[in-house]
Amino acid sequence: MLRCHAWRFALVLAVLSACRRDSARPSAPAAADASGAAVLTPTWGRCGPLECRQFDTLAEAFETAIAGGPRVVAIGEAHAQRGTTVPSSARHFKDELLPLLAGRASDLLVEVMNPPSGCARTTEAVRQKHGEVTRAQAPTDQSEYVAMGVRARELGIVPELLRPTCADLLTVEDAGENAVPASLEMIARLTRAQVGALLDRDARTPADRDKMVVTYGGALHNDLDPTPERAAWSFGPALASLTGGKFVAVSLYVPELIDGSDAWKRLEFYPYYDPATLGAKTTVFRHGKSYVIVLSRAREPSKTSAEGGR
Repeated sequence: MLRCHAWRFALVLAVLSACRRDSARPSAPAAADASGAAVLTPTWGRCGPLECRQFDTLAEAFETAIAGGPRVVAIGEAHAQRGTTVPSSARHFKDELLPLLAGRASDLLVEVMNPPSGCARTTEAVRQKHGEVTRAQAPTDQSEYVAMGVRARELGIVPELLRPTCADLLTVEDAGENAVPASLEMIARLTRAQVGALLDRDARTPADRDKMVVTYGGALHNDLDPTPERAAWSFGPALASLTGGKFVAVSLYVPELIDGSDAWKRLEFYPYYDPATLGAKTTVFRHGKSYVIVLSRAREPSKTSAEGGR
């Protein structure tokens, strides 16, 4: 079971500000006909440079994203903020998507730090450095990540934590005002190393040889095409190379959190998502092996999904 005192570097501000493009919202939020009206088809359409499609359920959208048999599936989210009243991305993943991975995934590596016992002072110092970043986030964020790990184990998927050394944490502490970038780099580096070790173990274990390794954390780290200044914060390119391209990045967003701030506007999919037009269904934007899944608005997980049914 996940240890209750494990803690997470939840860096939503850095995650949301790390996107590559900035553009104004166009009048047509999706693929459009000659009149400019949205055209929603059961196949992939075009939303600017992205492919786009709508699905009746989150499960259908996710199954489409992982249909190619990836070795690594990296799930990213925008962390729920204080005062949020709708189910978070983490809750949707736990209740609706994790059951789909039973028997198909060997491990779930969550972006939760399990610091070593020998450097309590450094651990506390690093925690305090992130207080300003995490203050606006929902107080349930941590417990939802822990619950995700518990549910994974119930499904036969081994939950894994990021395991920094005392030296790792000391590097973050010594970074001073650059503590957040240093911790982002640490998260990416630890994830690359630990996923690599899990893949190597799976390759030598007949029962797990064809199973996926799944990661869950902030939507910055799974970026397959990071800008040069943020390349050290993403494990996407390295794991894509390690798996021979059998890597899929899935960013999972709750539409009620898309508030129109400048940070959201920089996201590549943002100009093409209009909740008034698209909010009734789950909307997927695809660029190569990167998927953005925007859930339908104000939806609760179904009883079947919550109980682990397909």
